[in-house]
Order: sequence, then structure tokens, then C-alpha cells
Amino acid sequence: MPQTALPTDETERLALLDSLNLLDTLAEPAFDHITRLVTRILHVPIALVSLVDTNRQWFKSCIGLNVTETPREFAFCAHTILQDSPMTVEDASKDPRFTDNLLVKSAPNIRFYAGVPIRTCGGIALGTLCAIDSQPRTLTQDELDILIDLAELVSKEIQQREANLLARRHIDRTKTAIQDSEARFRSIFERAGAGIAIVAPDGGWISVNDALCEIVGYSQDELARLTFQDITHPEDLDGDLNFLQQLIAGTIDSYQLDKRYLRKNGDAVWIRLSVTKQVNDDNQLEYFVAVINDIHARKKAEASLAALRRDLEKRVEERTLSLRTANEKLSSSMAQQAHFQQALLKREAELSAVLENANDAYVCIDQAGVVSAWNRQAQETFGWTAEEAIGCCLDVLIIPLPMREAHHSGMRRYLSSGQTKVLNQRLELPAIRRDGTTLPVEVRIRAIELDGQTIFSAFLHDITERKLAEEAREREARHDSLTGLPNRRALFEMLPQAIARSDRNGKGVALLFLDLDGFKAVNDAWGHEAGDNLLVEIARRLSDCIRQTDSVARLGGDEFTVLLEGLSITGRNDAIDIAEKLLASIQEPVLLGTASAHVSASIGIAFHFPGTKVSPDQLVKTADTAMYEAKRAGKSTICVQ
Repeated sequence: MPQTALPTDETERLALLDSLNLLDTLAEPAFDHITRLVTRILHVPIALVSLVDTNRQWFKSCIGLNVTETPREFAFCAHTILQDSPMTVEDASKDPRFTDNLLVKSAPNIRFYAGVPIRTCGGIALGTLCAIDSQPRTLTQDELDILIDLAELVSKEIQQREANLLARRHIDRTKTAIQDSEARFRSIFERAGAGIAIVAPDGGWISVNDALCEIVGYSQDELARLTFQDITHPEDLDGDLNFLQQLIAGTIDSYQLDKRYLRKNGDAVWIRLSVTKQVNDDNQLEYFVAVINDIHARKKAEASLAALRRDLEKRVEERTLSLRTANEKLSSSMAQQAHFQQALLKREAELSAVLENANDAYVCIDQAGVVSAWNRQAQETFGWTAEEAIGCCLDVLIIPLPMREAHHSGMRRYLSSGQTKVLNQRLELPAIRRDGTTLPVEVRIRAIELDGQTIFSAFLHDITERKLAEEAREREARHDSLTGLPNRRALFEMLPQAIARSDRNGKGVALLFLDLDGFKAVNDAWGHEAGDNLLVEIARRLSDCIRQTDSVARLGGDEFTVLLEGLSITGRNDAIDIAEKLLASIQEPVLLGTASAHVSASIGIAFHFPGTKVSPDQLVKTADTAMYEAKRAGKSTICVQ
């Protein structure tokens, strides 16, 4: 017996099979239900969900055999998992791969085998869903399709378990990361040179470190019975509470101030306080985080320096009033300049942080089109790092080739005349990523004059998901949810276009209106699910019978239309021929489960030829009238208006 090859991903396959905890487990209804369906639908005595292990094939579900596993060297399924498509063996006794197989030469005396690989989320074949018979036989295409569909259900069940496994692993990693983060925070909290405290919304001390206890002279247990209000100098309390209320209200994100605490011995100590807040997922305040630095020595030095300065100023004032006035003006000017410079630096830092962390891509170019700013979201959206993008021309990075000339001409026009159609507006444009793929973006562009140069800044937002949702909604509005065919709305959009094309090209148009005969009886006898399956099959047959230039639509219920275009002036017979072909296809038996249903149709035909004036509504009404005449004529009939 020939040796079976191993899959190229065998190591990964076996590891994944082991991690899913499927081997050597109890039977489960989810799998047994499917194998029972296989035996009933395909009329075979044996059906298996087989998992191919290192040296065996083990049966997660087994109908018709009294064993749970067989050696891998005899496993038909070991051959099946090597294939991308199903494997069928009509007579194993005549197949050179299996003539010497123990399972062929002795019980269960396999002759017929059909197996479909069952795969993980990543496409790895773990085993098969297979049907086995001791008699040679041949599967029909419909039977093979059913086996494929049932194998897909087995794959979905296993893939769900795989997804659950990955989710559990992710949760475990997240928990470990949180624990590590908490440990690092606790280490910093306890060893910090500055005082750190977790403060309750009412001002109570939840947790304090040793450095804070050293600053205020209280132990941790003593502070736990106090609030920050209790140890704040009365003259400094209102200012602190004012900042705290702004922080709670959300008008500020944090605050910092110099204030005095009262130590346990009654002495005042100057500290610099920095406070932020922590909220929960519902944006409700949980606690404050306070960082306290002892600045008492610095404050004493500042006080001494201030006293010395006052003494010097007094002496200078005694010498010359004018010199003092000049010094005061100079001091004020320098302080104001320093204040403005500090505010400007802070503002620049805040703006830089906002732009860098913005949810939209932010890009800035000079008047030559060269990139000067490129934030983190721009890197994530387009694939270019800031180091790669800055200094390069923007059009090469993200503008599609067909639009680059328009980009260049628009910049030239604005720089020469100030005229523009794109600034300060929301635009939807295509862009390209580093890998060459295209994405839709919403763009807002502004121009800034700085030092005699024009700078263009833009925020770009990836709207791919929004566009896909719009396209899906647009398709759903124009297509029948059951059959996937165009619906009534789509038909009435196609008809004016078809009539206009007919008038332009001199060709005729025919509209066939079909109403199924016998559908209600099938629906009543078999149920709505069977009725739906019949409608889907009829839709498929109609689509298979027409030309590429023609269109099938479902108006609702059991009513369909077929729009034929490009008919010659004498093309009435062509339309009738197609109608007869459709009628013959509809009358073929429809397999519903294990039995067949029979329906027919009444077909009405209406025409439009160049030179005649007919509206879409009139064309539909005429075809509908013809269909009813066909029904009155005895059904299963074609009537032409």
C-alpha cells in the first residue's frame, strides 16, 4: 500500500488540533446531528467526523462503526486533507492507493468513500466529514454539494472553538499585562522621592506613600482618618477647592499650585501640588491622584531673596527715583516677555500633542508640495513613517496618479490668484497607501500665510467603512434579499435606461412577466422554507437561461420579470423562443430534500420598438395583462401582447 504524504503544515496542524481539546472527548450533538444527516441524505451506512492525529484518525462523531479510531496508515481521510477539494473514491478495491488497505480487504469492507476537508479559521485541514459505503457507487453533483455544505457546518463549529481559544489566550495576556502594570505602579508609588496619594472624591486619603508621610509628619494610619482639607492651611484652602471643582466639572484636565500643609506639630510646610482625576467607564469620578513635592526650603530662600530685593530697591529708590522707575519698567517688560514666551512654548507643545494624537491624519506641505508635518495617524492610514514622509512631495506619497495634475494646477492657481475650489470645505477624494491600495478619505484643507510663505494643512479621515456601509445599503435597497436578484425598484430604474438605449441603437426591448403556477401548493404542503428554496432555484434557472445583456428581477412573491434587449425589428419570435426556454427550465423537477416538486409558469410578453412611445409603467402593465391572459388560457402558457 503506497505511503501517504504529510501536509506541508503538519507541525502547526497537530499543535492546533491538540490545543482545541477535541481529541478523546465525549460525543457532542452538534457533530452527531450532522453525521446523521449525511447517512439519511446520501443513503450511506457510515458517516464520520474524522480528526487526523499523528499516528491515528480519531472519530469525533461516528455513525455506522463501533470503533473510535483507526491507524493513520489506513485512513482515507489522511489523503483527503492533502487536497483543496473533496475526495471521492467510487470503488476502493480498484483504486491502487487502497487495494491493499486493511479497511478495504476486511470489515468494514470500504468500497465507496467521499470526504470533504474540515478547516480552521486559517484554512488548516484538521480532518474530514466523510460518507462510506460497502458498495461501489457514484455521487451526483447535488449530493456532493450537500456533503460540502455539511462539512462547512462542521468547520464553523470547530472555528468557533478556535475563536474561543484565541479569546481566552488574549484575556490571559491582558490580565498578565495589567498585573505587571499594577506592580510597576506600586513600586514607583512606594519608592518615589515625591509624595504620592490617592484621594477620595470627598478629600479622604485612600492611599499615601512614605514620602508624603515624611513631609506632613503623620503616619499612614493617621492620614487615613483625615482629609486633605484637615491639613491644608486655611488661607490656601479656597484656592485649592476652586481648582478641584473645575477638575470635577471637566473644564480642566489637571491643575498645579503651590500651597501650605500644616504638619502634625503645627508647623506650615510649603509644597507644590499636582492633581489629576481618574474616572470609570461611565465617566464617573473614582478618585484623584496627587503628587506632592516639598518646596519649603526653596520658599524660604525665595522669601529671603525677596527681603533682600526689597532692601536693595529701597536703597536704589533713595538714590534716584528715575532710576527706580526705569528699573521697574524694565523688570515688568522682561517678566511680561518671559510670560508670553512661556505661554507660547506651552501652547506650541499642547498643539503639537493634539495634532500628533489626533484621530485624523494631519499633513502639512509648503507651497512646493513638500511635506513638513506628518502625524501618527497619517502613518497608520497611509503606511509611511514621519521620517520617510517629511521632505518628500505629497503627490508621490498619497495622491493617485490620475489626480496629480489637478493637484498641481490647483496649487498654482491659488498661489498666483488666490482662487480655489477646495479650501475650507469637506471633500471626499481617493488616496493611495504605501502598498498601492486605494482608500476613500474625507479631506479638509486650509492655507496659512507664514513669513511670506503659504503653508497648506489638511486633516484626512479614512471613510472606507462608511463607504462600504453606503454601498451595502444601496445594494440592499435594489436587490431581493432571498434570491439576490434585482427587485421592483431596480427594475423600474433599468426600464427607462433600456428604452432609451433601444431608441438610440434601433433595437427592440421585450419584458417577460412570469407568475409561477403551482407555487402556493408547494408552499402550503412543504412549508415556507421549502417555498423559499424553490424560489431561489427558479431564480437561478432563469439567470442561467438568459444572455449577458438581459436581466432577471423578482417583483415579490412568485412573480419574476425578464428584460430582453437588443432584439431585431422582427425579434418577437426571439423573445418567444427565450420564453419557451424559460418555461421548459421552470418545469424541470425541483429537488426539495429527498423529494421533488413540480411547478410551471404563465408568461406574458410586452414589446417596445424604436418609434413607439411607451413608458416603463405601461410596459410592465402590458406584460402583466398578457400574463393574466396566459393564466386564463390554462396556465403553463405564453401570451404576447
